[in-house]
Amino acid sequence: MNTTEQSNPNPVTRRNFLRMSGSIVAGGAIASLSGVLMKNSLAGETDYFWQIDPTKCTYCGRCETNCVLSISAVKCVHTHKVCGYCDLCGGYYRTNVKDLNTAAENMRCPTGAIKRVYVEDPYFEYTIDESLCIGCGKCAKGCNSFGNGSLYMQVKQDLCKNCNECKISKVCPSNAIQRVPYAKAYILKD
Repeated sequence: MNTTEQSNPNPVTRRNFLRMSGSIVAGGAIASLSGVLMKNSLAGETDYFWQIDPTKCTYCGRCETNCVLSISAVKCVHTHKVCGYCDLCGGYYRTNVKDLNTAAENMRCPTGAIKRVYVEDPYFEYTIDESLCIGCGKCAKGCNSFGNGSLYMQVKQDLCKNCNECKISKVCPSNAIQRVPYAKAYILKD
């Protein structure tokens, strides 16, 4: 026996503590204990992330307006190996563009997040400036309806708060947002 046990023959047990403390303390202890139990049950979920399945996404625009962050954690990404490097890119230009110029009224992206660099005639390389992307999905929708689908949406894990209940997933009409294991934190489009 150690000295602490010898000096206190009736140590306070959890049961005695709850009996002695009354209903307020007991209720607080139970609430605290349930919080610990809930945290432990979710501990395995920290290895899971919210992500968009590019085969299900309809580019509805709700990622931009429903993320808990003021600027959405969802960003457009570009699969360069799928891209046709077209002069008339459906993700870059709005539909029914009469003149191929980079005037703002011809651009599909409302923030100018898609950058276009000349490669050789008639090819252009397109990149996404993530700092300007708001996750509206307009470029991806245009690319997928007119082009080959090289632009698509993804939740950027370095920006996402990984909420237990993703607000975007609740309003997604195609159920494209799902929890995926860490090994698949980015669902790539081939």
